[in-house]
Amino acid sequence: MADEKPEGYWERASREPWNEWFPTKAVVILGVIFALIFVYGPLGGATDTETAQAGYRGTGMATIQNAEVYAAALATVDLYPEDEAPYEVEEGADIAGEYYENVQVLGHVSVDNFNRLMNAITQWVSPEQGCAYCHGEDGNFASDDYYPKVVARRMIQMTQNVNANWGDHVAPAGVNCYTCHRGLNVPEYIWFNEPADEGRELLGWDNNQNHPNSRVQSASLPSNVFEKFLLEDNAITVISQNVREQMYPERGIKSTEWTFGLMVHMSASLGVNCAYCHNTRSMGQWDQGPPARTTAWYGIRMARELNNEYLAPLQPVYPEHRLGVTGDAPKANCSTCHQGLYKPLAGKDMISNWPELAAPAPAAQQQAMAN
Repeated sequence: MADEKPEGYWERASREPWNEWFPTKAVVILGVIFALIFVYGPLGGATDTETAQAGYRGTGMATIQNAEVYAAALATVDLYPEDEAPYEVEEGADIAGEYYENVQVLGHVSVDNFNRLMNAITQWVSPEQGCAYCHGEDGNFASDDYYPKVVARRMIQMTQNVNANWGDHVAPAGVNCYTCHRGLNVPEYIWFNEPADEGRELLGWDNNQNHPNSRVQSASLPSNVFEKFLLEDNAITVISQNVREQMYPERGIKSTEWTFGLMVHMSASLGVNCAYCHNTRSMGQWDQGPPARTTAWYGIRMARELNNEYLAPLQPVYPEHRLGVTGDAPKANCSTCHQGLYKPLAGKDMISNWPELAAPAPAAQQQAMAN
């Protein structure tokens, strides 16, 4: 007797009711698994948030923070090295510009306070490499052969400018090198120009959007917002008071998407939501918005000035491995200083013990050093 051929799946399906052969349980289980992946995968699961009322009851004015992210950012404040108070300068004390060679920016500072600041900068920027990171190991501290020293000199001038001229954004805490560097040679949060979107002739122009990008928290927004607003001087306000804005073509949907991209970056950098700076009823109303919006207004312009006047011009100084893919120098954005907190280092006083960084040398002393 020949072996009978086993009944196939489809033969059974055609003969029996579907509920007898259909693998219902397996399909349901797989469906639930895929649903969980699609829902929780992109969102990262539920987050623990903390909400603080920031306006009148019932208006939605509340600051919302991710508790875990905020706690991690807050923990970094305690890593700040202990400050050393300034030394009293006695009459007739030696000054750095006369005692050392090639001291171009801090020549008006006393020798003791100059050395105190140099030791602090080592802790802020190069705690592992020490003085050799900027000056090399040959003992010639006057040499400008090492690019980190040339960059550091310009960064000291930038820090003095921020503390002296951008108090509307940084006062009263001020900034020093640690505000950005946090013990690293290169600040963790910097940015470079995005390369041109080439090779898409048949696909069309996509305005640098709909690509996962950390700049805009992977939203479907243009990612070249830093170039647009923190390097170039473009209008950010796009909210209209009219139904149609034919007289203001810059207030189109593309401009709005750029603006929203910048706002998303600022929100993530400061660890807050929109209501930290804006009124929930009408985000465009300055007189109804929180004071933080004015502080942010100055911050945007400060970042733009720093990028154009101090950071981008250093491009010829850097070696190739420090440049971006387009050959540009590293630049700053909101995350460079804030790093997840609406006040960098939770508003810690960064300048009181460092008057050398609070302002440039007086004009008379600058002239004397130049001579």
